[in-house]
Amino acid sequence: MAIVGLFLAVSATLRSDFAVYRLIVARSRILWGDRVHLFHQVVGAILVVLGLLWASGVIWMGE
Repeated sequence: MAIVGLFLAVSATLRSDFAVYRLIVARSRILWGDRVHLFHQVVGAILVVLGLLWASGVIWMGE
């Protein structure tokens, strides 16, 4: 999860031309318009934090 978040955040910051990111942007642009890259930066940062918390066992601990 953290790796996917990092991919989104970095790709949004660089406005990457990577095919997968372009597909995600095309779908998100419908709702977010010109702010699509900012949206992906925020979502990427949230996913990184949640992924790190999950990996460290702070949240969603399996019993």
